[in-house]
Amino acid sequence: MTQQVKQLLSDSKVIRWTALALISLTMLAAYYFVDMIAPLQKLVQQDYQWTAANYGFFSGSEYLLNVLGFLIISGIILDKMGIRFTGLTAASVMLVGGLVKLYGLSDYFNTGGFGYSFFSSFLTSLPPSAKVAALGYGIFGIGIEMAGITTSRTVVRWFTGKELALAMGMQLATARLGASIAFFFSANFAGYREVDKLVDGQTVRLLEGHVLNPVYVGIALVAIGFLTFLIYTFMDRKLDQQTGKSSKGSDPTEEFHVRDLRKIITNRGFLLISFLCVLFYSGVFPFLKYAVDMMQTKLHVSPEMGGKIAGLLPVGTILLTPVFGYLLDTKGKGATLMILGSALLTLAHLTFALVSLNMAIAIIAIVVLGIAFSLIPASMWPSVPKIVEERYLGSAYALVFWIQNIGLWFFPWLIGMILDWVNPGIAERISKGDVSAFYNYKIPMLVFAGLGVCAIVLAFLLRREDRLKKYGLEAPNKKK
Repeated sequence: MTQQVKQLLSDSKVIRWTALALISLTMLAAYYFVDMIAPLQKLVQQDYQWTAANYGFFSGSEYLLNVLGFLIISGIILDKMGIRFTGLTAASVMLVGGLVKLYGLSDYFNTGGFGYSFFSSFLTSLPPSAKVAALGYGIFGIGIEMAGITTSRTVVRWFTGKELALAMGMQLATARLGASIAFFFSANFAGYREVDKLVDGQTVRLLEGHVLNPVYVGIALVAIGFLTFLIYTFMDRKLDQQTGKSSKGSDPTEEFHVRDLRKIITNRGFLLISFLCVLFYSGVFPFLKYAVDMMQTKLHVSPEMGGKIAGLLPVGTILLTPVFGYLLDTKGKGATLMILGSALLTLAHLTFALVSLNMAIAIIAIVVLGIAFSLIPASMWPSVPKIVEERYLGSAYALVFWIQNIGLWFFPWLIGMILDWVNPGIAERISKGDVSAFYNYKIPMLVFAGLGVCAIVLAFLLRREDRLKKYGLEAPNKKK
């Protein structure tokens, strides 16, 4: 008589996809919070008297504390403490950081509230509002990156040997739906518009809106995301009981040690995929911080329309990332698709930099960038478990995210400084409410295109390394 094999929760399609939905909703909330200010760039500069460099510093501050080492600590916590503890901690940190950011932008703080004098006493080139909002954004950034590596580890836990790339694609697509909501609706939530006002006896066109309204929506979504992850933890605990294995690793006898980090960072394949990651993501996320204003500048459209055009990028990834994930599960060619994605990234940014844009060309370029943004993550993240051992997979993802975060912190700030440098006097005009003041974005777009060229080179090197080391990056993810 054959012994009946016990069915695990992860063997049930309905249950494992339900688990994915719960953690994906947490990331949807987080991604909305990340991009909710991007469509309001000029309004923020006007209301809080920020320069483009101030805005760039604030935009990159999400990653600052992670660059200083908190992300590596997050990976070690994940490997030591497991998915449940790390995920709930991440959701809590996001909520705390969001509230600090809200306080920094609040009228109470900016009219001399608690801490205003202290934050006015140093780094005077940065307004107090930018410092506190950046501090909150940095705390939030610890939480979202901790949540990101936890989510990646969770998907691997439930979908290894099954629909791994598809599941990762669906998780990313759901998260980016949050970004799309921000780009499509933040301007509406804020009531962002141009209005004619009488100033010193003259009619002047100024920007009007309420920056805090989208932030309130973001805080509510992050709180809901905490609850959905809390519900997931009950499923994770049940899976532990069934398998006799903790989510800290596949084998309790193979406990992670800090010294194992050396094994990761001396792996050439891992380093190539990490640096490819930082180049590619630095060509997308920092771009999105400025994309709405660039669309307004080049196409002379409203903030709402600029947000909708930029928002097509994450919308496209929502549809395409799962499709590419399915193809990678069944057909493979992960390294080749990374080359293609990097080439499309370069093409899109060269279009923004060098071509005279109209609505059709702008939409095509955004769609091309969206295809690139679907190809690279769908092929990159499922490739990491093929390169490193599962027992320190959490720390491997943390290191990838840490290297990525260096670029995501630095490039928004760099682009802001470049904008101030090539557009002297524009920030001052915007702070005074001059709606006819526009930035020239040619040089920043060429910088982004340069990142794409470097990514193409690394993607070719990664494919060569795969051929030498037999990682299986070109092989299908789904076991037959």
